[in-house]
Parts: sequence; structure tokens; C-alpha cells
Amino acid sequence: MTLPPSRTPRPPRRRAGPLAAACCAVLSLAAPARAADLATAPAPAATAFSPPPESKWQFSAVLYGWATGINGNLGIRDLPTFPVDASFADILSHFDGAVMGSFLAKKDNWTLFADLFWSQLSASKSVDDGRGTQLDLSQRLLIVSGAAGYRLPIGGPGFDLSATAGFRYQRLTADTTLSSFGGILSVSETDVKDWLDPVFGLALQYRINEKWFLNALADVGGFGLPSSSKLTSQGLISVGYNWTEAWSTAIGYRALYTDYESVTGPRANFRYETTLHGPFMSIAYHF
Repeated sequence: MTLPPSRTPRPPRRRAGPLAAACCAVLSLAAPARAADLATAPAPAATAFSPPPESKWQFSAVLYGWATGINGNLGIRDLPTFPVDASFADILSHFDGAVMGSFLAKKDNWTLFADLFWSQLSASKSVDDGRGTQLDLSQRLLIVSGAAGYRLPIGGPGFDLSATAGFRYQRLTADTTLSSFGGILSVSETDVKDWLDPVFGLALQYRINEKWFLNALADVGGFGLPSSSKLTSQGLISVGYNWTEAWSTAIGYRALYTDYESVTGPRANFRYETTLHGPFMSIAYHF
């Protein structure tokens, strides 16, 4: 809305003096400069907090084959301990099947990993006693491991060394069948031994370049705790190649030592001091 002009008579104007005119000229020159200064002055930057991008979990699923040999000593019941020395070629002749795989999850400084190893062996032996006696033996070994690792503040880019803590569960099942006279007489027995070991160690992941990498693992555990072995230790080293961002392969060597003894009665003594060792190959899918 526009107001109407006032009807009140205006007083007569007075002429400005020379001093007033000079002041007006100075102010008229200074006003545009001041306006220009205000127009060109940078506006204060808006302060906004941008949280760092959240890191994501990285996963790896691995299938591998471990060509194991075994060396050590075994003892059952009250019988003397006897040595065991079998190469992978010896074991392969009695090999029935196996499942081997591992899974790894990683985020920031944390690494979680699990490993599964299962194998079955069988053997038959004839006893020359005139009765056609035959001994059939089937053995299954299950090893399940799990651990968490935290990256240590050492090394440079591509060098990831973590302290680890976890467990290793081993279960050994033996099925024995003794038959005579063509199977007319038969006696079967199943013996199961299992134990759970706490383990502590170190895990290394070293990226040599964009394609090649090196992995290593070492742990020790058992310590003679209840339902654990006297001592168990493991060592692994491998070198791998990244074919794509999703697929890689590796080849290496792994050894697992276990010293376990269980005495549940005068004639129920089980002794298992062995080293499983041999080369392995793996293929991994990363996502």
C-alpha cells in the first residue's frame, strides 16, 4: 500500500555552504568504494562436520588341499607306544575323502577367521591264524579352528601383523572290526577321543605388490589345561597371486604338532604325539 502525499507546507530550502558540499562529495566517493569492499569480501565458510566414511567388512572364502604326511608316536590301552612315519603317498593309498576350507572376515584393525579340516582313512589287514581273520580299521580326523586377531601398530603400508587368540578342537574317531571264519564271528569297537585347546599366536598378511602377497601364521596352545593337550603348535607360510579383485590362489606349507594324552583307567591310556605336515594349495574368493 502507498501512502498519499502529505498536505503540510514544506519550509523553504537553504543552500548548502562550500564545506557541506565538499563533505557530501567525499561521502559520495567513499560510499561506492565501501560497497565494493563489502561485495568482494569472502563470505565466512560454512562449518559442517563430515564423518569419515564407514569402512566395510571384507570377506574371503577359501578351499584348499593339504597333502599331509604324519610323523610321531601313538599308544593305546596299556600297549607300548609305537612310532608312526607315513608319507602322503602312504596315506593316499588309504584315503577315503576329505573336506578342507577356511573363512576370513576383516574390518579396520580386526580379523576373524575359521578353518575346517576333515579326513577319513581306512585299511584292511588279514591275519594268518588259520581262521581267516581280518582286521578292518577306519579313522576319521576332524580339526576345527577359530580365532580373532587385532592388528599391531608396526610396519608400513601392505604389512599387516596381528596378535591372535582362539581355539583348536580335534576329534579322532577309530572304528575297528575284527572278523573270523568269513565274517561268522565279528567284533566291532568305536573309540572317540576329542580335546579343545586355547591357542595364541601371530598372523601376517604382506602385500608385496598389487598382484603378489605373502601369508604366514604361527600359534601355540594347550598348556596341559583340563580337556586340552599338553602342547599344540602350528606353522603356516604361503605365497599367493591375485588373478582378479575377486579371485586368488596360493601355495605353501603347513605343519601341526599335537601332544595329547588321556588316561581314564588302568588299561584306558591313549597317547597321541604327532606332527601333520605337508604342502597345500588354495583358491580364494574375496567379496
